[in-house]
Amino acid sequence: MPRSAGVELLQSPATIRARCERLLALGEAGELPHFAVHLDRLDAVADRVEAVTRECYPDLQIPYHSRWRHFDVGGVPRLAAFDTRLAELDPREQGRVRFDLVVTSVLLDAGAGPAWSYREGDQTYARSEGLAVASLRLFESGVLSSDPARPLQADAAGLSALTAARLGEAFQVSPQNPLVGLEGRSELLRSLGAALAADPARFGTPGRIGGLFDRLSAAAEAGQLPAARVLQEVLQGLGPIWPGRVELDGVNLGDVWHHPSLGDLGDAEGADLVPFHKLSQWLSYSLLEPLEQSGLSVVDLDDLTGLPEYRNGGLLLDLGALELKDPSARERAHRPGDPLIVEWRALTVALLDRVAVKVRERLGVSAAEFPLAKVLQGGTWTTGRRVAKELREGGGPPLRLESDGTVF
Repeated sequence: MPRSAGVELLQSPATIRARCERLLALGEAGELPHFAVHLDRLDAVADRVEAVTRECYPDLQIPYHSRWRHFDVGGVPRLAAFDTRLAELDPREQGRVRFDLVVTSVLLDAGAGPAWSYREGDQTYARSEGLAVASLRLFESGVLSSDPARPLQADAAGLSALTAARLGEAFQVSPQNPLVGLEGRSELLRSLGAALAADPARFGTPGRIGGLFDRLSAAAEAGQLPAARVLQEVLQGLGPIWPGRVELDGVNLGDVWHHPSLGDLGDAEGADLVPFHKLSQWLSYSLLEPLEQSGLSVVDLDDLTGLPEYRNGGLLLDLGALELKDPSARERAHRPGDPLIVEWRALTVALLDRVAVKVRERLGVSAAEFPLAKVLQGGTWTTGRRVAKELREGGGPPLRLESDGTVF
């Protein structure tokens, strides 16, 4: 269906940057309600990121920041074993299967909470890595496929039949091992099943996530596919799955939130909204590798933005580039739509661009060689986690977050 100009504007990564830059400008002027901005601390942030990047990747051969990085946690070659299962399939079907896996895994990746973990053999994994292993095993079990002859797929009927109880069983959830947002995660995948069935032009008939691989492959020109096109397809194809939040012209906008300081942008509907599309961008980054494995070249990667989640935002807050104006805010829990959280995430997006410039200078690499997807991986996400562990037992975020399993 045609989308209004306002909806298209809020689905553009250029708008993400523009709105976040506007809030950063207000922060530099001391005019934001919740955070003070200290640009002089960005050098210290960049120094830490450079050190971690060189430690983790001495040859600077850095992969994209994507879901694929998590599957081999603990040094277990799970992806190699998975690829062996795929070897008998033709290359295009391999691409579809990889889309099926990584989309469902990303959608299950929102914060697990501090009390949950996943046990495999004699190893236990928590947070994103634990969710990655659990989601890989869930996918391999065939429970997301409605066709017993084709277990390695995620289709409309299989996803629509997934219950919270079945997901909880697969993720080893119990009263002693609670997973934040279990109901929200299962509902998200059921909603995904409905979206696949409702959009045969994008997902094929019967609907399957892997249909998006075919659509994006067909959209490439001379073997090149713009990264923003990947995000566009993700936003339009998966837009209906997000819990009802802000709507514009009848479209559920997803990870888009009000901030009162944007009222000066004008009276047009949506002028006070800040789009982030964090999970959609994380998903887009995660789709790059299957596309490139198929022979395509994904270009203009830095049209996408840094990811406004608590590792990157926590790095900036923990190292003093951001400062809470009300320190007692650390003692309260905050929802995704709270202006304080919207402000924190927006400042994170804008400041990540500046950190990236400084990190590239220190490493002696260009933006073309070292796009944001590698800065994050090298990088800001890992550094944010390390600093959090230094400062807080358990390594949790610097602010208490209430998540429904679909944002952080």
